[in-house]
Amino acid sequence: MDCLWIFVQLITAAALISSTIIILKSFIIPTTAPPSSSSNSLSSNNNPSLPSGSLGLPFVGETLHFVSSAYSHRPDTFMDTRRQRYGKVFKSHIFGSPTIVSTDAEVNRFILQSDAKVFVPSYPKSVTELMGKSSILLINGSLHRRIHGLIGAFFKSSHLKAQVTIDMQKYLQKSISTWTNTCQHNPIHIQDEAKNIAFEILVKTLISLEAGEEMEFLKKQFNEFIAGIMAFPINIPGSRLYRSLQAKRKMVKLVKEIIEGRRKKMGEKLNKAVPMNDVVDVLVNDGGQQVTNELIADNMIDMMIPGQDSVPILITLAIKYLSDSPSALQQLVEENMELKRLKTQVGEALKWSDYLSLPFTQNVITETLRIGNIITGVMRKAMKDIEIKGYLIPKGWCVLAYIRSVHVDENHFQNPYHFNPWRWQDKDSNNSNFTPFGGGQRLCPGLELARLEASIFLHHFVTEFR
Repeated sequence: MDCLWIFVQLITAAALISSTIIILKSFIIPTTAPPSSSSNSLSSNNNPSLPSGSLGLPFVGETLHFVSSAYSHRPDTFMDTRRQRYGKVFKSHIFGSPTIVSTDAEVNRFILQSDAKVFVPSYPKSVTELMGKSSILLINGSLHRRIHGLIGAFFKSSHLKAQVTIDMQKYLQKSISTWTNTCQHNPIHIQDEAKNIAFEILVKTLISLEAGEEMEFLKKQFNEFIAGIMAFPINIPGSRLYRSLQAKRKMVKLVKEIIEGRRKKMGEKLNKAVPMNDVVDVLVNDGGQQVTNELIADNMIDMMIPGQDSVPILITLAIKYLSDSPSALQQLVEENMELKRLKTQVGEALKWSDYLSLPFTQNVITETLRIGNIITGVMRKAMKDIEIKGYLIPKGWCVLAYIRSVHVDENHFQNPYHFNPWRWQDKDSNNSNFTPFGGGQRLCPGLELARLEASIFLHHFVTEFR
């Protein structure tokens, strides 16, 4: 990725970096009913007003302070100082737009659950150019609901979970076989190892591509493509954005060839049931005129963005927190060793349901999601004037539902900065103050797969290594 730019470019890059961290980690399907469109409010205040706050400097706003805080040893400084000064909901100017920032759980829930008539996703210009108008991250309405419904149902299927379990175990064992000799001389970088495994599983889930030349080609082009998300939004030959768009075109071409082959096979098997082995199968068999080869190919690439980093980061942070908590690590090891012993005794292979049935392992993952905050927050844009708890969000303004502040709010979680998996023993991880995968119509459909992959990695890691 590009480095030092002139002042104006630095502002844009800061916005892009922050929005990449905040936004591009989640996918979305309808899960809960949105608030009533007749009220669009959590309050009956007849005179809503803008929240208190500061818009900062002209054009720059408060973006630089927001970004510098995010990359400091105290990433909550920006939010904490303003929350103390103005309250849990305040106005600012970040990412080039006037923005209402919410660190309030109730307000965040309202934002996340609202439909496209109230809020739509908000992305920087370079992101929208890279994604394209048909991207699942940008489309709204019936087409969005349809695609997310199809993908969400497939991601939750027992068939896919069983296949992901087999693939994860295979790829993980292949990697582990090299660690024993390597770690005696060189360090093993867990995030890199997890990223390689997660990417191959994700690509197989999307387009059934196995390891080989095409997979290596896709990895290379994807790395070129993803670098453009943090680029200055100028699309001219030689620019970062231009190179990223070229890389995406090469990937789309490869995926379209796969899609065309599937459609041909589907035509040959007319009136015969076709197995749904990947997301391409699911969308190709939808039969809708709007779901074109171009739309499917574009979205296969776009869907690699959130999935490619979220699972590796989750795994890496879990191991980091466990290494700092000997008692948690000991209980995790004991639970997983007991499962391994029982399965060995009866001569059975571990199934996906076995991994997800380990209560303390799931508590460790839940606590990692809470304190690690892989999704820091979500950005939306108001489609009309909205009143929330007596505050006004003007039409066209952005709103940042800052999830991290809720997850480390001592009013919701005692001693919030302490890694404590036991806090989830008597607490429902589906409570409204815990939203690590977003919520509402844009809830991540891959949340169960993320937990499954992390569970498998942790099981094999702690039962085979110290």
